[in-house]
Amino acid sequence: MDTAALETQLGDVDVSRWWNAERCHRALVDGEITAEQWTRLALTWAQEDELGTFLFLDAEGALAQATQLDRQRAGGETLGPLAGMTLALKDNICTLGATTSCGSRILEGYLPPFDATVVERLRRAGAVIVGKTNMDEFAMGSSNENSAYGNVHNPWNRDRAPGGSSGGSAVATAAGMVSCSLGSDTGGSVRQPGAFCGVTAVKPTYGRVSRYGLVAFASSLDQIGPFARSARDAANVLQVIAGDDPRDATCSSRPVDDYVGACGQPVKGMRVGLLRTGDGDEPGVKVAMGNAVAALKELGCDVVDVELPHAKYGVSVYYLVATAEASSNLARFDGMRYGLRVTGEDLTDTYNSTRARGFGPEVQRRIMLGTYALSAGYYDAYYMKAQKVRTLMAQDFEKAFVDCDVVLSPTSPTTAFKLGERTRDPLSMYLADVYTLPASLAGLPAVSVPCGFDDEGLPVGMQMVAPAFEESRLFTLAHAYEQVTEWNQRHPDVASAGKTTAGKASAGKATAGKATAGKGGAA
Repeated sequence: MDTAALETQLGDVDVSRWWNAERCHRALVDGEITAEQWTRLALTWAQEDELGTFLFLDAEGALAQATQLDRQRAGGETLGPLAGMTLALKDNICTLGATTSCGSRILEGYLPPFDATVVERLRRAGAVIVGKTNMDEFAMGSSNENSAYGNVHNPWNRDRAPGGSSGGSAVATAAGMVSCSLGSDTGGSVRQPGAFCGVTAVKPTYGRVSRYGLVAFASSLDQIGPFARSARDAANVLQVIAGDDPRDATCSSRPVDDYVGACGQPVKGMRVGLLRTGDGDEPGVKVAMGNAVAALKELGCDVVDVELPHAKYGVSVYYLVATAEASSNLARFDGMRYGLRVTGEDLTDTYNSTRARGFGPEVQRRIMLGTYALSAGYYDAYYMKAQKVRTLMAQDFEKAFVDCDVVLSPTSPTTAFKLGERTRDPLSMYLADVYTLPASLAGLPAVSVPCGFDDEGLPVGMQMVAPAFEESRLFTLAHAYEQVTEWNQRHPDVASAGKTTAGKASAGKATAGKATAGKGGAA
């Protein structure tokens, strides 16, 4: 059934792909629309996508979930807090019986034998999971150009990058294919694509959300977080997925705060620490940030200047710590137990051949960097020194939070750059995360919210960072900001976003633009 037929079936219901999660829930509870109808619409929007967003659509599983929700409602049962919400998952989050490829050939067709903890909790809360989204291979990248299955394109301009590594999840939400989505953030991989695509994106405190079932990149940094079109929707999702998990030794047993209740709390008198940045920010970013600060002052926030003296070392520290941990974590992909196997003349040749064909250039580059940093004679000089500077960065935040409640900065120094523009210069690509890395290295919660557009019509994101386990502060401030601005209400022209605007994207059209539907492998 196509979109027009579904909308005809719905009659007078003013259905819109831009309904937020709360509107979807209310429509289901009030009987305006059934879960099956809304899910069929989401699947249709995803199947019509030409932005390379999805790698796998689970039509069968999603419709089964929706049918169960409709049965529960018809039987008078209490529906979960996310009932009616359609949701997409980054393809490094394990799903029982549905392919999980991590955007890599080395895991092509891999079917996990279990659901990740976050997936279990989402299903129990009534969310309908429609599929898995494209991503930079093993979450390594800032532009979503490192996927083995093709680029993802920004819905505001398809010649631009959506950010990475969770670009597919950001686009699925920004283009209205799903209500919300999940990504993983290691050094900015939720916040930066959130900024590039104009949606709210949250990286929780390290340990706030279970990593059980998240394929590891850098274990001391990885964290699952939501994309949404409002702070309140993001709070609803985090409320469900946060909390203790005995299957993850790094998960905190600290009680989960009322994130949804935090939205709507007063912000008058809240101390906002403005991080003074350098000359590298684009003019459009500077203007948007200036206007955002003025809006926060109008809300009654006290804006003060803060400094993070060691933040300038963030890129260097991150690419030592993260690559070292990646070198260790990705050693398990050897062609022996699961995934791709390229049989060689002997065991060593099989290892080498499998990894040479299965891993892309960026993954190979980071494994080599990490292995070098951990090697004899270099461990102390590089890895250990990076860990010491990481501690200093965490101490910088502690000092800053003496004078403020939240630290404010741009999410990225630029808006979405052109596809192919930075692929030949890895350092320029890495610098796209210069503002997101310090919070990741310190293990702190952070949120990116839309705060304007540049002269080319591309979204600008503003990052808010709070002390550990103080996500409620972020939701309070982000929600208040959204009430006095319009940025999160703007949506891309989806009809034209799937067409080339200013010429061919230099990295080529996404090969994964049409996801497979059903129980098949990655497209």
